[in-house]
Amino acid sequence: MHTPEQKTFSPGTGAQQGLSLVELVVFIVIVSVGLVGVLGILNVTAARSADPLVRKQALSVAESLLEEISLMPFTYCDPDDPAAATATAETDCATPESMTTPGPETAQGESRYSTTAPFDNVNDYDGFTMAGIRDLTGTPVPGLGAYAASVRVTAGGLGIANASDVALVTVTVTGPGNESVVLHGYRVRYAPNALP
Repeated sequence: MHTPEQKTFSPGTGAQQGLSLVELVVFIVIVSVGLVGVLGILNVTAARSADPLVRKQALSVAESLLEEISLMPFTYCDPDDPAAATATAETDCATPESMTTPGPETAQGESRYSTTAPFDNVNDYDGFTMAGIRDLTGTPVPGLGAYAASVRVTAGGLGIANASDVALVTVTVTGPGNESVVLHGYRVRYAPNALP
């Protein structure tokens, strides 16, 4: 006669099915912490995604203004003075340019935007400011109304003995959110061969 086999199950030998409540809660907490971190990074990135645009625009304005100033004459006399090309000191000029005191042309109303008396020397830009970026005709540049620029021209630098033969031009442009760009450039007096 055949006797049926009895199967016995002991705890721990059977396959477990499903998750316990504790394991499920731990899993949810770990995934939630990870998602919060990732979403936080995405939020910061999205909030600052406009900042590079503001910085690039401010840098572009500063570079443009620094180039404009650097291309101006840097002579002892006002460029309209007959002695501008030959003067070797401010005393040789009827209308001297000076980095320490504004020349008479500044007092007479020279302006970056003027068609009759425009800035015509590096020194003329010292103290220049504009709120809302404008082109040389004074026309506001679209999209740059929230930007401001200022210029400072000071003497000296580069180890040259006569400090008045070197101008340090500092251009500061501030954009929305107080994003600020500062550029420096040197301009050396070369006419009429001021340096040995």
